[in-house]
Amino acid sequence: MTSDKALPLTSRRWRNWGGNQESVAVDVLTPGTPDEVAALVKEAAAAGRRVKAIGSGHSFTDIAVADDQRLVLHRLHELVAIDGNLVTVQAGMPLYRLNSLLAEHGLAMPNLGDIDHQTVAGAISTGTHGSGHAHSTLASVVEAVTLVTGSGEILHIDASSELFPAARLGIGALGILVEVTLRCVPAFVLLADERPVALAEILTGLDQHIAENDHMEFYWYPYTDRAQLKRNNKVAASDQPLSRFRGWLDEQFLPNTVFQGVCRVGQKIPAAVAPMNALAARALTARTFTDRSDRVFCTPRRVHFVEMEYEIPRECVHEALGSLPRIIENLPFKVQFPVEVRFTGPDDVWLSHGYGRDSAYIAIHQFSGSPYEPYFRAFEKVCEALGGRPHWGKMHYREAESLRRAYPKFDDFLAVRDRLDPGRVFTNAYLDRVLGA
Repeated sequence: MTSDKALPLTSRRWRNWGGNQESVAVDVLTPGTPDEVAALVKEAAAAGRRVKAIGSGHSFTDIAVADDQRLVLHRLHELVAIDGNLVTVQAGMPLYRLNSLLAEHGLAMPNLGDIDHQTVAGAISTGTHGSGHAHSTLASVVEAVTLVTGSGEILHIDASSELFPAARLGIGALGILVEVTLRCVPAFVLLADERPVALAEILTGLDQHIAENDHMEFYWYPYTDRAQLKRNNKVAASDQPLSRFRGWLDEQFLPNTVFQGVCRVGQKIPAAVAPMNALAARALTARTFTDRSDRVFCTPRRVHFVEMEYEIPRECVHEALGSLPRIIENLPFKVQFPVEVRFTGPDDVWLSHGYGRDSAYIAIHQFSGSPYEPYFRAFEKVCEALGGRPHWGKMHYREAESLRRAYPKFDDFLAVRDRLDPGRVFTNAYLDRVLGA
């Protein structure tokens, strides 16, 4: 891949954030209203062309790769309406803008992932999630969507429609989202408690950690027996913010500036990776602070990487994690990034990774430009055998037939796709692979 510098949104050449996907579109479309989106899709359908809508490029798969017409949603970024706790926004609004807007109105998303640069459409369409036994994907808080179908029809879909369980998380296969209604909650403050812990200690008390905390996750450092435990819980408004210096040190300097330097050293001197991981794990210090919920959930990510994330039944988490040290030790290269582990509850969204079950999510990463495929393929083999479901926006190698076995409503989703996009105006190589050509 070429450099990871950002390309203009209107450029025909496109590159994702991780730097591992790139394409050159024939045309770049930048509509500013739902009617303009509909008109462009009608033209494409009549001409036998394909249209692929993209968000901010934070997916690591080729889900957003367009080889014909690329449609950029950045002009569709406005608030549409607020009705109590139901908030309707245009689908191209980035999450960081949504979070600020909600805070201004005394509201918040009930849960978030750790990155806030995705668009609303991209986040719900790929299954973005946070952690917490009472939560599932962001798609699970969607109350309605408005999308443009493959014929150019503008269609509003809510819980009264038989299309709703498919439309909330459509991986870009059903239409182009133009508006989304989200079920929000009153604004809240989180008490964040983050501390280094022995991995064995976390795993021994895992069920208790999940049950007793609103949001719980941990990071394991390869080549060590150490982990970082993160617990976030709702509290009454209180004043325990991080100092400006500690915030800069913990959120900017150490995890971005220093870590990037460490990764570059590890690329050049692989033998240094294991001792540097051990040093980093031992250098972790505990911290406790309170802040607005989205500021606790979301953190800056300036070190670019590629990622695979698998959802597995929660009861399989020990087996899946137990496979990783053996996989990592047998690799012909070193793993520079920690392994992230999160937990969610079940939902009823057909292509949600957490459909119908309590879930554990295990995310493995590698620094951009470093080898990763043997690592990712070996871990995928373990997770697939456990009934795992790959995150739609993270690297995986699964195809339609294996995914059909993992998703009980897979064929029901395909039937909705046939109804809304029979001409496959919105398909690309990724959708052909995961849904069938």
